[in-house]
Amino acid sequence: MKKKVLAVLLSAVMAAAMTACGGGSSDGGASDTSEPAADAGTEAPAEEAGEQTETPSAGKEFKVGLITDVGGVNDGSFNQSSWEGLQRAMDELGVEANYLESSTDADYVPNIETFVDEEYDLIISVGYMLADATRTAAEAHPDIKFAIIDDATIELDNVTCLMFRQEQASYLVGYVAGLMTKTDNIGFVIGMANDNMNLFGYGYCAGALDANPDVKIQQFNANSFADSATGKTNANTAITNGADIVFHAAGATGLGVIEACQEAGVYAIGVDSDQSSKAPETVITSAMKRVDNAVYDTVEALISGSLESGIHTYDLAAGGVDIAPTQDLLMDEVITAVDEVKAKIISGEVTVPSTKEEFEAAYGDVYELD
Repeated sequence: MKKKVLAVLLSAVMAAAMTACGGGSSDGGASDTSEPAADAGTEAPAEEAGEQTETPSAGKEFKVGLITDVGGVNDGSFNQSSWEGLQRAMDELGVEANYLESSTDADYVPNIETFVDEEYDLIISVGYMLADATRTAAEAHPDIKFAIIDDATIELDNVTCLMFRQEQASYLVGYVAGLMTKTDNIGFVIGMANDNMNLFGYGYCAGALDANPDVKIQQFNANSFADSATGKTNANTAITNGADIVFHAAGATGLGVIEACQEAGVYAIGVDSDQSSKAPETVITSAMKRVDNAVYDTVEALISGSLESGIHTYDLAAGGVDIAPTQDLLMDEVITAVDEVKAKIISGEVTVPSTKEEFEAAYGDVYELD
């Protein structure tokens, strides 16, 4: 299989790079938002943070590699957002950075080994599907730093786990769907049903039911993050059965969901990044995970010598997850209602379920994808 490798080398000397790290711009990274990077996420809790890495030698040029999952770097979702964060690190922090795309899960190990062989300082794996390959490589190469997005199972001194409270962002878009539906019938397409991905479903269903107790939620498991045809089929089924809004948490599979909604003239809700640009008259909002900021923060910590192993959690209160800033298709009263419930989540007045048990205790047995 032919692997695509993109390499970008900056000519700035390390002294300039370190100046950029200490005093450069701190804006949010992704081109579609101006949220400050300082708000990207919370520090790792004391009981979860691991040992601090050694302070790098002065003048060292850092090499950072990104391994995508099967959705690819142009998935319009979290792979793309991860690369955007690393591109900002190249521009502002002066690191050398490359990515390798994984077309199938068989690519994970050789892609990681490529960056290991080329003596990269930090290798970032995008998605829990790379957990086994990342763990094996990290155990074999304790002198190399690794980070993984959406997985908290690797407990090694050289691995940083970047986690997100995606159920909080999903609750907000579910609240939008519950208020905006005219048929009291909405859809949800998930890329794969498991503990991590089901957080999207718990949040979406909880938000929709809190906003509209009469709403029906059709739920589909595409069982792939790279199959837009299946995503489109799932969305079309939901639409045929009366849904007028469909949310996807399915990576590149979700591009098919958006296409189906656009063709049918119903609304779609995007995920991970602000996907309104995919179909401006169709995507009413998106459940955002600021993966770009998490990647940037991790590279910045590598350079400063403050990178810690363990779990680093990015939540709504710190701006690590949020509803998309694009609100052109939302009614004013919907925006106001969402702002109010967002404040309640941050204050703790509203608790978004993060387990099946919590969800069922509050809403009953209505989530179907476990």
